[in-house]
Amino acid sequence: MAVVMSMHWSGVTPEQYDAVRDAAGWEETPAPGGQIHVAWFDGQGLHVTDVWESEQAFETFFTERLAAALEKAGITGTPETTFSPLHRRFVAPGVSGVA
Repeated sequence: MAVVMSMHWSGVTPEQYDAVRDAAGWEETPAPGGQIHVAWFDGQGLHVTDVWESEQAFETFFTERLAAALEKAGITGTPETTFSPLHRRFVAPGVSGVA
């Protein structure tokens, strides 16, 4: 069953996020099971919402690729992360790729 992963990581900067993205290479080589990824910043830090085919798919990606990229970017601590079952997904016609 697909899940929505919501993450808030206080103190992470856009520069650190970009360094992690580049090191993990998830746009060039998408993670198996990863379906949608959006990220934004506010005064509270980094926010991410993903859709994954399963929580296990995210955990595998974290272990195999993301953890090393986070360490390389100097990101420490633990984010607030929740998983919820996906009820419905809609992607508007003509929307694809990266912004």
